[in-house]
Amino acid sequence: MNNFMVSLQRFLKNKNTVTILGVLAIIVVLFLGYRYQINKQVRPVRGIPAAAETIQPRTKITKDMVDTIDIAPLVLQDNVIQSSESVIGKYSNYNTVIPKGSLFYKESVVSEAELPDSAFVEVKEGEVPYNFPVTMETTYGNSIYPGNAIDIYMKAENESDVLMVGKLVENVKVLAVKDSSGHHVFENSDEDRVPAYLIFGVAPDINILLRKASYMNAYSVELFPVPHGTEITEEGATVVSSQTLKDFINAHTVANDELTNTDATTNTTDTPEKTDQTNQDNTTTNNS
Repeated sequence: MNNFMVSLQRFLKNKNTVTILGVLAIIVVLFLGYRYQINKQVRPVRGIPAAAETIQPRTKITKDMVDTIDIAPLVLQDNVIQSSESVIGKYSNYNTVIPKGSLFYKESVVSEAELPDSAFVEVKEGEVPYNFPVTMETTYGNSIYPGNAIDIYMKAENESDVLMVGKLVENVKVLAVKDSSGHHVFENSDEDRVPAYLIFGVAPDINILLRKASYMNAYSVELFPVPHGTEITEEGATVVSSQTLKDFINAHTVANDELTNTDATTNTTDTPEKTDQTNQDNTTTNNS
């Protein structure tokens, strides 16, 4: 026994032995640490919410729209929502379609109070939104999309019953296309929505000019959109300049300062019935 202890002491005092044991200890520590980290990264995180169906923009997320899956932390990004409670009852963002099977990301899910209208988000500083009435026909079979540039043309009959047509406003960017219920026409791929309004931003003076023109029923005024860069003529009509049309509008309507005291964005919320009544009232005023 004594001989064994003496031999062991000599073995442990040998520098080569100590070096080898040290290296082996380091290898074991590294192996165990590496294995722990690998297991930590691949061990699934359970109960991560995922879309049970394709969720269209501006849609309230209900319980039956949410599944839960297990996912490895290695592929779990920081912006992934990790609890169903943080998803159910919220809304998909206005610019987001959440595909079936997709995870829910923080930027794609908002509360109702945080849900913006994309049209008004994109109105430039110094401009006001304008709600321009259209039909399937005037949008060329629903072919005018958000982001398109359009010109606003005007057709009218003057006091001599001469039909005039010309470009009133040029190069306006369409911010949204909405149906008669105020829903975005192109945001929901599962529905066929009929365009009723184009939303765009214009300078305050152009906003008033368009509003004035829309009231001029006594002169058969018609405003219609045309893709920017396209020239429009009409048989039997006299083509006139933009300035001629502006002068015609201002000469046959109330002064600008009588309109600037009103809410410049009223036209974005008026119903078709209210607009018709306003037009009738203004026509009566103009004729008198």
